Amino acid sequence: MRLIITLILLSAIISGCTAQPNAKQYKFVDRESKIPSSAVKITAETDKYPPKVHSAAYQKPVAVPGLINTAGFEDSPFVFENKLYFFFTPSNIAPELQVQDEISGIYAAVNEQGKWSEPWRVHLQDPGKLALDGCEFIQNSILWFCSSREGFEGINWFTAELNGGTWQNWQKADFPDDYQVGELHIYGNILYFHSNRTGGAGGFDIWFSSNIEGSWSLPENVSSVNTPDDERQPFISADGKQLWFTGTYLGTPAVYKSEKVNGVWKKPELTVSQFAGEPVLDEKGNLYFVHTFYDGTNFLEADIYVAYKK
Repeated sequence: MRLIITLILLSAIISGCTAQPNAKQYKFVDRESKIPSSAVKITAETDKYPPKVHSAAYQKPVAVPGLINTAGFEDSPFVFENKLYFFFTPSNIAPELQVQDEISGIYAAVNEQGKWSEPWRVHLQDPGKLALDGCEFIQNSILWFCSSREGFEGINWFTAELNGGTWQNWQKADFPDDYQVGELHIYGNILYFHSNRTGGAGGFDIWFSSNIEGSWSLPENVSSVNTPDDERQPFISADGKQLWFTGTYLGTPAVYKSEKVNGVWKKPELTVSQFAGEPVLDEKGNLYFVHTFYDGTNFLEADIYVAYKK
């Protein structure tokens, strides 16, 4: 939930960006070694504001089993072909330091007998060049990600292709700048995204745009789900009938779901509350989301949680 803010704060870095990398050139860095020694892993027993499920269709949320979560910040999950992709940064250091720390970025892990393996770094920049990547989404073996990187001003969307088991051939996506595309999901030829562009209900809203003969149509507001509060980070179910997103409940981020009936998105239903956001589903319909730990004053860390479908 904090990733897009981190990227917005990061000033543009000006330099070149050229050829594809040789994976052997990358320097391995143990991500947990970068977590401050003062950080203490928060557990369900020490969580002051645990997530609350409001739907009878899901079990009580739990931290994902395996080796994903640390005392750092795990964020922005996406499940694709038995792999869990996510963003990791070790602490609340300034974004201009994150881009240089050799550790903040996108990771992936594989599900092995119900538990997630040790994650590996997903490299989307040439060795030695700076980039802060996140907001990942995958469709048809194409990875979409937002990035602040050398050679480009501000934050831009990029794509990469899965080739031989690695993501390659990254290039800038062709969204018009004035669309102000925030975190996104693409279903068929329809792009869903959040934005605070003018014409919405207030704050960040969910918008959509259709790809027609290679061009994106003017964005339209999904007015039936938007409120004066923020609605962000949309996800569309595999059948196209559910729109999941991050909203607000009692002053904290919460997960909502809207059902499409006769081509219309209906009033959203609260599904998980209390510092829960960035919802995605796996192929079994299990609900993954980010839970941020808060002590009443500070945000201490963030973990990937799952509410298993009953």
